[in-house]
Formats: sequence, C-alpha cells, structure tokens
Amino acid sequence: MENKTVVEVVNEAAIKRALTRITYEIIEKNKGIEKLVLAGIRTRGIILAQRIADRILELEGELVEVIELDTSLYRDDREDDASTAQVSAGHVQDVAGKKVVIIDDVLYTGRTIRAALDAIIDRGRPEKIYLAVLVDRGNRELPIRADFVGKNLPTSREESVQVYLNEADGKEHVDIIKPS
Repeated sequence: MENKTVVEVVNEAAIKRALTRITYEIIEKNKGIEKLVLAGIRTRGIILAQRIADRILELEGELVEVIELDTSLYRDDREDDASTAQVSAGHVQDVAGKKVVIIDDVLYTGRTIRAALDAIIDRGRPEKIYLAVLVDRGNRELPIRADFVGKNLPTSREESVQVYLNEADGKEHVDIIKPS
C-alpha cells in the first residue's frame, strides 16, 4: 500500500475570498455583466459557476446565465470510440455573441479546458471566452492559461490537488496529496 501525505492548503474562508475576488474581476474585465454567460465544467466547476452567479446577483442585482459543460465527449484522451458519441441537443444553449467564462476547480494539463473550448464552440461563436479556476497547479501540456485564478499552487506531477466543496463533498477545502 502506498503512503500519502495530505496537506490542507486552502480552507473554506480562503475559498470564499477567492471566489469573491474572481467575481469582482469578472465584472470589472467585462465592464459589467451584459451578455455574460458562466459555463461551469461538471462537477465542481458548475458548483463554482453557480456561486459566482449568486454573488453577481448580490452585487449587480441581475441574474447571469449559467450553463453546465460536460467535456467527456470532447476529451482527446477518451478510451472509447468518440465517433459513436452523441451530444444531447436538449442541453445545448446558444452562446453566439456572448462573453463566456469557463469555470473549473483545478487547472492542470489544460486538456479539460481544451475540451471545454470545443464544447463551447459547438454552441455558437461567442464574442469572447475567458477562463476562471479556483486553483492553478501548473504543469501545463497545452498552451492554456487562466484569466481569473483563485490560488496558484505550484505542484509536481507526482502530487495531486483535490478540491472539496460542500455541495458535492460535505466539506470545503483544498488538499495537496503528496506521495510519501
């Protein structure tokens, strides 16, 4: 059995502060919320997107559209035959001409974000696409960077980062898991 060391690096209060900061930065960069769409990547990205939308409602007094992205059909590391996969038309929202913020919990290699870009483009041609992440852990394999980052946590490839959110996990913090 492999030994691992788990270190909590971001607590619940720090997550809340990071999301508040990201929310303000999104509003400022877009000069408001006109034509804004938040696209959360399943599972924790959609939770973060909804939290940011709730905070925007508190600050701006208006709802912003939140859509859920399932990137599994767009992954370049899928093991099954992608040619037989089908996209459910019932969940495709048009993003043409809108400012889309893709939101995820952790940015690592960039492959999930590449898949998310494909998923967004399949929904229309947005005016602009931004990326917001709670944690950027480095070690990119693709030339992708986040526009809005809650916390930079440089890690080695042997380490992993785990985000826990109350809605999905019943607890709220970020851990780095290190092999011992």
